[in-house]
Amino acid sequence: MNQNQNKCRNPLQFVYRIFQGALIGLGAVLPGISGGVLGVIFGIYKPIMELLSNPFKNFRSHVPPLIPVFIGGAVGFLGVANILSFFLEKYPDPSVCVFIGLITGMLPSLFREAGEQGRSKGSYISLIVCMIVIFAILIGLQMFSIRVAPNFFWYLFCGFCLALSIIAPGMSFSTLLMPLGLYTPFVNGIGHFDMNILIPGGIGAVVTVICLAKAINALFDNFYSIAFHGIIGIVIAATIMTIPFSGFADAGSAVINIICIIIGIAIALVLDKFNSRVTVE
Repeated sequence: MNQNQNKCRNPLQFVYRIFQGALIGLGAVLPGISGGVLGVIFGIYKPIMELLSNPFKNFRSHVPPLIPVFIGGAVGFLGVANILSFFLEKYPDPSVCVFIGLITGMLPSLFREAGEQGRSKGSYISLIVCMIVIFAILIGLQMFSIRVAPNFFWYLFCGFCLALSIIAPGMSFSTLLMPLGLYTPFVNGIGHFDMNILIPGGIGAVVTVICLAKAINALFDNFYSIAFHGIIGIVIAATIMTIPFSGFADAGSAVINIICIIIGIAIALVLDKFNSRVTVE
């Protein structure tokens, strides 16, 4: 277990982990953002996957340091997201640009972590292939606008997409659900604790985790560099596809959005530096 998985004995570290969890929760619900991507960037993805793939074996060692992350995730997903939804509605492009800057600013630390066990030609091939695949998927979803009538089956699918956005970084469940017209009713159902939506969504998420978490964790154990560089390719492609290019059409909007991206990058660099200082053994 690396240092990111150690117990949060430092109060500042505990608060920082709650903040990380809140951002991951926000990333899970906000359009175009992947909670899994933010989990990878913050160094939380691997311990979460280890816990999900072997919950009984890793419960005592993994749950305590992840408690503040889970608290923050719940706050971000159910609470703070309602506040930020206001900014996304009133100032959609600048809000998204802040998140783009956040992810961009964390890419250097992501590359460092991906190279912890060395790099090979396969690592770079994985990065490029995954990037191309995600570009193809996301562009395809934008090209075909298919809408369906929400029902029990489709909410199962929503739960599958939600879990997939966590265990497969770069896949934002909003990106998958919006073209089908399922994003708004699913998120509203979660926010209002609608059991007709929570039950099938929860079933879909749990089944997805059970079926895929162990396989993905095994992939990291046996092909760490290749898998991690593949995630970097996913992160880069998903981030580029999130850029609101229409928001750069005029000079005024372009300047505002560029400033927001710079602010996001600055925040990310500060968080990365803070994380390296407060993490304890």
